[in-house]
Amino acid sequence: MKKFTLMLTAAAVLLAAPFAAQAKGPKSLLKSPGVWGAFSLKEGKGQACYLAGQPKDSKPAGVKRGPIWLLVTHRPYKKIKGEVGVYVGYPLKPGSSATIDVDGKIFKLYTVDDTAWVEDAKTESKLIAAMRAGQKMVIRGTSKRGTKTTDSYSLKGFTRAHKAINRTCKVK
Repeated sequence: MKKFTLMLTAAAVLLAAPFAAQAKGPKSLLKSPGVWGAFSLKEGKGQACYLAGQPKDSKPAGVKRGPIWLLVTHRPYKKIKGEVGVYVGYPLKPGSSATIDVDGKIFKLYTVDDTAWVEDAKTESKLIAAMRAGQKMVIRGTSKRGTKTTDSYSLKGFTRAHKAINRTCKVK
């Protein structure tokens, strides 16, 4: 539940980012973010850094969904590094899993409500390495109603955004 709350908060922050520039909202770490944006913000006792991207294509067409985001988050003050979460924009089928395919390398995610998460830090590191080296990423999931969805992402700019959050949150 904690991860779900964090993901929902991050998605809300991203959606509000253009309006929060003059307030205490997230600080963009890239001058021209492109597909993948990088951000930092103060949270309670520390700093959080995250990158976010949205799919360039979602199928099937015409399916009613909320915002779709993939986030990678660092919270060094909580010893969280490289947490990967996907907000899919619809309730996922209970007990189902989702997959991320990066240029043929498949990663399995567990699902909670409308989010998907990597099971452990070791797999997250492998996924992030694949994303940094990759060209294309496809995320597949099944909705509560049984609709199978496919979200396709370009990974162009992912490495740049990842380096920016690493540098800002001092993560190696």
